[in-house]
Amino acid sequence: MQYVYGAMLLHAAGKSIDENGITAVVKAAGATPDPTQVKALVASLEGVNVAEVLAKAEAAPVAVAAPAAPAAGAAAEKKEEKKEEKGVSEEEAAAGLSALFG
Repeated sequence: MQYVYGAMLLHAAGKSIDENGITAVVKAAGATPDPTQVKALVASLEGVNVAEVLAKAEAAPVAVAAPAAPAAGAAAEKKEEKKEEKGVSEEEAAAGLSALFG
């Protein structure tokens, strides 16, 4: 992902998106660039109008996540789960295990 961000940064700065540029951006960020991934990204962006792609991405609708469940409901569910877990005593668990081996 860092390579894609590097390409976007180069595009925003008006620089050409090439292997040297992406490598320099990744190095400036303090990471070690992988030449294979840099070459793959440059090859995949060949002939792509980055400005057009970014404009389409901005115009695309974004899926909205469902609202989180109320905290009170989650707390009630946790209490119910704990009650169920306490239903088996150690003796009952040991008896169940002995049935497996005996």
